[in-house]
Amino acid sequence: MAIPIPTPLALVAELTHRCPLHCVYCSNPLELTPRGRELPADVWARVLREAADLGVLQVDFTGGEPLARPDFTELVRAARGAGLYASLITSGLPLDEKRLEEIVGAGIDHIQLSFQGAREEVAAEISGTRTHAQKLRVAGWVKRHRVALTLNFVIHRQNLDQLEDMLALTEEIGPGRVEFAHVQYYGWAFQNLKRLLPTREQLDRSLEIIKQAEARLRGRIRVEYVVPDYYAKYPKACMGGWGRKVLLIKPDGDVLPCHAANVLPGMKFENVNVQPLRRIWEESDAFRKFRGEDWMPEPCRSCDRRTQDFGGCRCQAFLLAKDAAAADPVCSLSPQRKVVDAILAELNAPGPPVREPGDEWLYRPNPA
Repeated sequence: MAIPIPTPLALVAELTHRCPLHCVYCSNPLELTPRGRELPADVWARVLREAADLGVLQVDFTGGEPLARPDFTELVRAARGAGLYASLITSGLPLDEKRLEEIVGAGIDHIQLSFQGAREEVAAEISGTRTHAQKLRVAGWVKRHRVALTLNFVIHRQNLDQLEDMLALTEEIGPGRVEFAHVQYYGWAFQNLKRLLPTREQLDRSLEIIKQAEARLRGRIRVEYVVPDYYAKYPKACMGGWGRKVLLIKPDGDVLPCHAANVLPGMKFENVNVQPLRRIWEESDAFRKFRGEDWMPEPCRSCDRRTQDFGGCRCQAFLLAKDAAAADPVCSLSPQRKVVDAILAELNAPGPPVREPGDEWLYRPNPA
């Protein structure tokens, strides 16, 4: 049966894997794309036009740190010239007032500024750098412009006790939207899973705090909370479903259905230097692999939720069940749910602290 080809709505443009931060939950591949293999600005401009022709409405410029590219302003102009809503996802480094004015002048629509916590010491321990003060400066600069601002706090076991402080900081800055997003466990976050995944007690407490904040800030700041998958009853529709709404382009031009798809064995991802974007989206084996329902095993194939969560996350299925075609193990109906339950049981059991004397606390990418 022919699978209807959906229209993608968003393009995630990983402009570079260079980054001044060295976060312990980094989702970049272990061998980062070197600078010499990054797509030049003229190729990105062509790809952005192809994305708009394909039906894409928004481009999210990310990385690494997209501002590490000196031609970033040129890329914003190219996106706006193609008629795309342009969003920058940044750590705020490197950025000064002059460069921000240039980016705003080029037509940037939205800036998402990431934080690693509400206090300098924890943020520095998680990111490997002391950047918190600079982030606060950047937030103040952005507020002077007519640009949508989102604050993004990456949440995990080591900073969840700061949630009320993060909310206080959010109210002080006054963005239009704030997202508290628990770490998703791929890449380095998967290596650090047992040191980053919160306990059930921590999560329940955080939900109470968020509920109160939503009521208090309604009409002023939109509050969004992304909970860790492992505590969910059903999986999320990862990226809106494989090859349904989003496509991601790596710095070297490889096109993926999601940011973590490189972990899947036997997958070949086409490159925009070789194939036009429409052909990759509509015809490539990678995007067709898990699109639709024909690939689904039981219990997904006969589940009433199959058109809501599309079987869950393929990368998570591979990492936890060692089978990319399995039902996402975080689903309560999955035969592999016992893998997740075992992790949660160990994590929530009484015992020694997560950080033990002499133990290497967290693994992080090599800054080199």
